[in-house]
Amino acid sequence: MKALILNALGRGFELNDVDIATPIGREVLVDVKASGLCHTDLLFATHNFVPTPSVLGHEVAGMVAEVGPDVVQIHVGDHVVGSLAQSCGACARCHSGRSFQCSHPEATLRRSTDAPRLSRKGIGLFQGFGLGGFAERALIHENQLAVVPKEIPFAQEEIFGPVLCVITYDSEGDAIRLANDSEYGLHAWVKGTDLQRARGVASQLRAGRVVINGMTDDPQAPWGGFKYSGVGREYGRYGIEAFLEPRAILES
Repeated sequence: MKALILNALGRGFELNDVDIATPIGREVLVDVKASGLCHTDLLFATHNFVPTPSVLGHEVAGMVAEVGPDVVQIHVGDHVVGSLAQSCGACARCHSGRSFQCSHPEATLRRSTDAPRLSRKGIGLFQGFGLGGFAERALIHENQLAVVPKEIPFAQEEIFGPVLCVITYDSEGDAIRLANDSEYGLHAWVKGTDLQRARGVASQLRAGRVVINGMTDDPQAPWGGFKYSGVGREYGRYGIEAFLEPRAILES
């Protein structure tokens, strides 16, 4: 399968082929449908917090493809979201409602004598927070997953927080359709080496402000959203117009 791998600090993420193991014990194999790029992932990619090479991505949502023999709470076909809290479910802290302070978070991982969950050419890869959502599939302990209603759309509602949701697409038109398939439209971002093509895509996005190849701001540019992101604009000429009182004089 394909996965984004952090091979070395400061080099960003590289798309590589990796191998994923068959689930054992209480592991769940998830077909990843959406994965958020959190600022924590960017921090880990530039600072020495996790070993490399590694597969990060802790804002993950997907569909269960296979379960290990000891899984009891999750079934094939369930829609699930991942949690970065690694809890054994058996210690005193877990039983007292403080699973985020679990005494044995390592219980959600494989033992050192087991084959690694993720590997590349036979060499194991570190799996960030036991999740590794920057991949087509993820192998996760069931205690780090929560089942959600199947009618909830993956990208729009199963990922919460200021994250970038990553979804594959088949063509430029399909990418535009996916980007506009939301009840909201406050801000959008387009990245590409062909500036004219990027401008063409940006002009088709239903968002109040679209930036190309990086975050920038201009106080003269209008700020506001489409759809449920609001009505009206702030900043520049458009923001001043909201405070004006135009007069109409009509003659017959």
